[in-house]
Amino acid sequence: MEEKKQATRIQTSILNAAEKKALVWLAERQPKWVTSDLLTLVGVFGAALIFLGYVLSARNINFLWLASFGFLVNWYGDSLDGTLARVRGTQRPIYGYYLDHTVDCINECLMFVGAGLSPMMHIGPAMGAYVLYLLLTINVSINAHLKGEFKLTYAKLGPTEFRIIMVIINTIFALIPSLCSYTVGFFLFNTFVDMTALDIVATGIILILFAMYLVTIIKDARGYAKIDPLPKNRKK
Repeated sequence: MEEKKQATRIQTSILNAAEKKALVWLAERQPKWVTSDLLTLVGVFGAALIFLGYVLSARNINFLWLASFGFLVNWYGDSLDGTLARVRGTQRPIYGYYLDHTVDCINECLMFVGAGLSPMMHIGPAMGAYVLYLLLTINVSINAHLKGEFKLTYAKLGPTEFRIIMVIINTIFALIPSLCSYTVGFFLFNTFVDMTALDIVATGIILILFAMYLVTIIKDARGYAKIDPLPKNRKK
């Protein structure tokens, strides 16, 4: 949904232009009884489907198709709720900002925990990726408050691109079930570590996210240091 009034949305993802047109087109055609709050609930329902699909895929790999459908439902509700409010002129900046970020945390938790409970990967790498994702999200919220900038993308990738990547991964594992049984074992600090194919991918993503997070906070800290320098008459 919508963020605070002073925060300027910075959206530079690959699909941003096409997605924005599609969302406005959909918002203009929603029935009157469809509200932003209802669409927010649809987004949560989609996240619940993702969680359920991943958990059930441990019994039958074809439940990954349910998880992929959940990503579509989640996109529809989570992306369209704010657009609908802006198209109808019913923005509620404070309420919307609070609800949006609170629900996002719930949705992300369901997605990452669900992936960690699937046969595709272990819970450890899933939680590592989740923690770094939350750190980036917290940084976005801090900058929205301090700089009035609401940056929604990193390296040209945003929530929509993330959903598409996960759907592609789900499709590959659903069509090639043997990938779930592929593991690489090795010793790390005298501890045997067993990693699945997606664990390896997730580890790579974790390292990338960590590097992006470090670069971001260093850049932001330097910027804030210039905005808020030490007072010249400080006491020694």
